Amino acid sequence: MLVAMTTNADEPGTRPRRRTPAGAAVLREDVTEAIRGAVFEELASVGYARMSIEGIARRAGVGKTAVYRRWRSKLHLVLDVVSAVAVMGLPTPDTGSLEGDLRLLYEVTSRALRHPVASQIIPDLQAEAARNPEIAEAMQKALRDGQEGVASSILAAAERRGEIRSGVDRELALDLISGPLYWRSVVIRSPKLPKGYLTSLTRATTEALRAL
Repeated sequence: MLVAMTTNADEPGTRPRRRTPAGAAVLREDVTEAIRGAVFEELASVGYARMSIEGIARRAGVGKTAVYRRWRSKLHLVLDVVSAVAVMGLPTPDTGSLEGDLRLLYEVTSRALRHPVASQIIPDLQAEAARNPEIAEAMQKALRDGQEGVASSILAAAERRGEIRSGVDRELALDLISGPLYWRSVVIRSPKLPKGYLTSLTRATTEALRAL
């Protein structure tokens, strides 16, 4: 029985086992992370349209083949990097009050959106998203889905504490939470938030959510 179950690669009709080639390339994580970091820097420096695999490889200190082993094109590389932003997500505030949670969320989000690299990359990719549905989908996930997960948790906690009524229009509530800061930071691209803006925004959003 044991003999009958064995196969011989030299016998006709049998399929030889595939063997991993000696010295086969293993994708090093440090190289992968260097390439991802180079993508953000290259996007901020030259934009998506002028970005090239050659420029990314040069900035990462690797050869072009190291990039192509991981991604087959510039588009797929950028989609992977942008989508990874959504996976990282934002920390869910847990201050014990709706107003406190909103204020902490706005502080973290504001710092992230106004980072010099992010402030250059996001508008450029938004312009590309208007022409490329794949980039549009990745941008939606990176800029909206992650924020919605945190905002939904804030709303659920506020409902449990009785700070807002149960059954509020969830989509409208999410728009109220996320819309104003993205409008000012990403669309208008105000160079600096007015003094006391986050405090006023937090108070206004809290009152609006309670009124729903």
